[in-house]
Amino acid sequence: MARASGTVAEDPCPMNFVWKRLLATLPSLAGVVVLTFLLSHALPGDPAAYFAGPAADANSIAEIREKLGLDRPLVEQFFYYVADLLRGNLGKSLTTGQPVLTDLVDRLPASLELSAYALVFAIGCAIPMGVLAAIRLDRPADHACRVVVTVCAAFPTFFIGLLLVYVFYFLLGWAPEPLGRLNEILYTAPPRVTGAYTIDALIAGDGEVFRAALAQLVLPAISLGLFALAPLARITRAAMLESLSSDFVRTAHASGLPTSKVLFTYAFRNSLLPISSVLGMVFSFLLGSNVLIEQVFGWQGVGAYAVSAVLASDYAAVQGFVLMMALLYILLNLLVDVLATLIDPRVRFEG
Repeated sequence: MARASGTVAEDPCPMNFVWKRLLATLPSLAGVVVLTFLLSHALPGDPAAYFAGPAADANSIAEIREKLGLDRPLVEQFFYYVADLLRGNLGKSLTTGQPVLTDLVDRLPASLELSAYALVFAIGCAIPMGVLAAIRLDRPADHACRVVVTVCAAFPTFFIGLLLVYVFYFLLGWAPEPLGRLNEILYTAPPRVTGAYTIDALIAGDGEVFRAALAQLVLPAISLGLFALAPLARITRAAMLESLSSDFVRTAHASGLPTSKVLFTYAFRNSLLPISSVLGMVFSFLLGSNVLIEQVFGWQGVGAYAVSAVLASDYAAVQGFVLMMALLYILLNLLVDVLATLIDPRVRFEG
């Protein structure tokens, strides 16, 4: 790819970059709609039979199938599905009896809160680890970083979650019961503002509920954060090594600048672009991988909702979940692209 000539100030409208990225996501979104519709219909089981109950006869199941529109040809069902999507109607869940959009909006803040705390934990551990490994190349700190990254990448999230529960709750008794977002026997959920208990508790000024909600977050956030730690540490180490071997860092050292200034003002600042580029992808992976963690810790987020929908062959709920995750992934990548232009405005000139 050739880089356009001229300075950054010649860009007539930075919003053009955002609009181009938005238009580029439309084919991906259309493909997700088609694949989601086809895959959800490939689920085992008959949702009409599930909805009718085990004592229903063939006529009752046929009536429910006709009511749900499952007796229509697949192409006709798809066009009805797209028309409903354009109206913002994701259908009604067979398992909860509520509109799918309502269920997702109610449960999404729980998953976002868990993923956000996991990402904060991963960033707080991975970036210092990667920077230290690059500075101490082929020394004990670098070898320790490699070992930690390998171990974190080797074990699945649900195994780490179960291990943490066994050690810190069952053996040591330091952690609260892994029974959801808040012990509702002892505490009352704060008034809903954002849907995130820790934020809503702070808004309400309820420090006791905030501490209780934060305690429930510790183990699941660490379990998820260890999953994200490995790629972040690797990217940070590689980006820092590239910056430290560049000409401008050698020139800064030769000019007699303090080592700390060279490392953090020059080397680390120029490493932020690849690190920020991978953050959106990691956060999307966290949202997708928290399905098992939510099952382990009884977390009532969209992951647990999706598992229940798959087991019940709830087409509408599965479709809504996958579409929501795809839309979040697209928006997060768009946000990362915009942040990349703020860190390095030359990005928007790439063809």
